[in-house]
Amino acid sequence: MINGLFPSWLVVALQRVDAVLLAVLSLLVFLGLATLYSASDANLEQVQRQSVHFAIGLGLLVLFSQISSKTLRQWAVWLYSVGVVLLILVLIVGVTKKGAQRWLYIGMDIQPSEIMKLAVPMMVAYYFSEKPLPPRFTDIVIALLLVLVPMLLVMKQPDLGTSLLIATSGFFVIYLAGMSWWLIGGGVIFIGVAAPLMYFFGMHEYQRQRVETLFDPESDLLGTGYHIYQSKIAIGSGGAYGKGWMQGDQAHLDFLPERHTDFIFAVFGEEFGLVGNLILMSLYLFIIWRGLYLASKGEDTFARLLGGSLSVSFFFYLFVNTGMVSGLLPVVGVPLPLVSYGGTSVVTLMMAFGIIMGMRKRKRIYQRDS
Repeated sequence: MINGLFPSWLVVALQRVDAVLLAVLSLLVFLGLATLYSASDANLEQVQRQSVHFAIGLGLLVLFSQISSKTLRQWAVWLYSVGVVLLILVLIVGVTKKGAQRWLYIGMDIQPSEIMKLAVPMMVAYYFSEKPLPPRFTDIVIALLLVLVPMLLVMKQPDLGTSLLIATSGFFVIYLAGMSWWLIGGGVIFIGVAAPLMYFFGMHEYQRQRVETLFDPESDLLGTGYHIYQSKIAIGSGGAYGKGWMQGDQAHLDFLPERHTDFIFAVFGEEFGLVGNLILMSLYLFIIWRGLYLASKGEDTFARLLGGSLSVSFFFYLFVNTGMVSGLLPVVGVPLPLVSYGGTSVVTLMMAFGIIMGMRKRKRIYQRDS
């Protein structure tokens, strides 16, 4: 025992956890729970379930922070392979909910696409860790194929939002590995050419309607434009200082749909206003900065690429959700990270931050008690 209070193994484990990042993550989750309580009309049971999700995520954060870069690198190929197989099984024998076939039932419903949010950047980082950097063109093509396979499988479910998150998590590894600006420019041109084809031939009707609503939300205020219209009213009506906690009209009068999940940012904006939004964004930006800082201290190429990608991906989640709720991006069903209700999302993100913490160079932090 150390100081007669805690077991020595626990002290060693906690020393791998970045206390600063964990404190800010916990503060963000607390704000999320308070907003969820308001958005759910004081549904304490829902808040308790989300608290359990956070507790599970916290345990996994501590666990994954103990795993070295070398060990995680050895898992990368296996985790990626298992994830792809599970995605294929989803399309064959998956459980359908709300018109989407995204789950597998193995005593409980699991969503394999969530696994790929971690498995894809791990796999791409593993691939580049075995290659000279900056990567050659052929290496980039192979890495893109590693990203493309799970992305297309998830799109088939269909789940456009998650497929984009998986794709960007892999792309950020490629970018951080040293992808040239010429290739990035070429990729932008390719996307510009492919986007119309994707719109006409690769999207479901409801997905095309969401894109059309982005450019003309008032064309169908009671249909496809309803979510964005009500969300913009909620954010705008919050003004500079907001209406106060539990005082939002749009949420509590049931004008705002999906207010406890994808559109919880609108609830927060209405109740805490511009000042509250700025504080919330400051917390997010600090988390992203801290994650990138820890990634820069990685013990090898794999660690730095994976930690950097997970940190930037967290920013992308934030960007997509706030852009969607503000009417700047199409509605794609991406939750506000660590604030929206959802167990799988919270647990996956906490695991990701545990991985980031575990990527740091390892020092001798424990000596046997005399």
